[in-house]
Amino acid sequence: MTSLTKDFTSEAALQAFAASLSPHLRAGDVLLLDGDLGAGKTSFTKGLAKGLGITDYVKSPTFTIIREYRHGRLPLYHMDLYRLEDGGAEDLGLEEYFEGDGVSVVEWPDFLGASEPETDLLVHFQKDEQSDTTRHLEFVPQGKRYESLLQSLK
Repeated sequence: MTSLTKDFTSEAALQAFAASLSPHLRAGDVLLLDGDLGAGKTSFTKGLAKGLGITDYVKSPTFTIIREYRHGRLPLYHMDLYRLEDGGAEDLGLEEYFEGDGVSVVEWPDFLGASEPETDLLVHFQKDEQSDTTRHLEFVPQGKRYESLLQSLK
C-alpha cells in the first residue's frame, strides 16, 4: 500500500482538487479526514460536494454530527465526530451510511471506535508551519478499492 502526498497553497486549490476527485467516487466510498482544527477538512468536503454537483451550502456538522446532502450525482454524508471523543459513535448506526447509496466523509475518524470501516481512504491534513494558507495532505488507501482510486489521482 502506497500513499500519495499533495501540497495546496490556497483554499481554492484544495477545493478544486477535491472537486476533481469527485468523478472517481462511487456509492459506498468512505473518506476519513484527519487533522487539527482549521486544517481544511470542511473546505475539502465543500470541494467534494461541488464536484458531485451539490449546490447546497456545506458547513461543518460539528453540532449535528451528520449532515446529508442528497441533491447531486451521489448523496454526500458529512460527519464530524469531534464531539464524540468520549465515545458513542457505535450507537449512531454509521455502518448504514458507509454501506449505503452515497459517499461518506468523516472528520475526526479517531472517534469511530468499533464503527470504523474495514476499507477507506484516510486523508491526513497538516497545516504548514511557514504559511497560513498552505496545507499538506497525505492520502492513505485501506483496501484495493482505494488503492485503485489513488492510482487515478496520480
